This record gives sequence, C-alpha cells and structure tokens, in this order.
Amino acid sequence: MSSNTSALSKAKGFRKSKSGTYLSIGTTAFGALSVVKQARKARTENDTLKLIDAVVSAAAVVTGLAILYRELKRLGDDDVLLG
Repeated sequence: MSSNTSALSKAKGFRKSKSGTYLSIGTTAFGALSVVKQARKARTENDTLKLIDAVVSAAAVVTGLAILYRELKRLGDDDVLLG
C-alpha cells in the first residue's frame, strides 16, 4: 500500500513539477494552433462573432502561458519530483 500511495503522491505532484509545467506549456501552446485556425476561418467567412471568439480564445491562451511561465520561474530549483 505504501508504494501505491507514494506513486499516487508523485503523480499528483507532477503537475506542480518543472516537467509537468513544461508539459502544460506545450499543450497550451498546441491549443494556440486551434485558435489560429479558428481565426483564419472566421476571417475567410467574414464572421465577426467567430473572429471575436478567436480573439478571446487567443487572450486566454496568452494568459494561460503567462501563468505557467510564472509558475515555472517560481518553481526554480524546488522541483517536487526531485525532493
């Protein structure tokens, strides 16, 4: 039981680790590709509402990346998986 609990604890800590943060940055940046496609389609169709939605989504991606970058800087050398 104790090794199972330890593995679960490490898995939960992964999100707050440098590796987990890098993974989150990558997946968020990958989501930006979808936003770019959405914006291009909206411009092609001259759909203002879809374009506004794409701009708001882009702002969410940028904000998410900024938060993750701040978390990465705050982690510094205090990586939970190493300690």
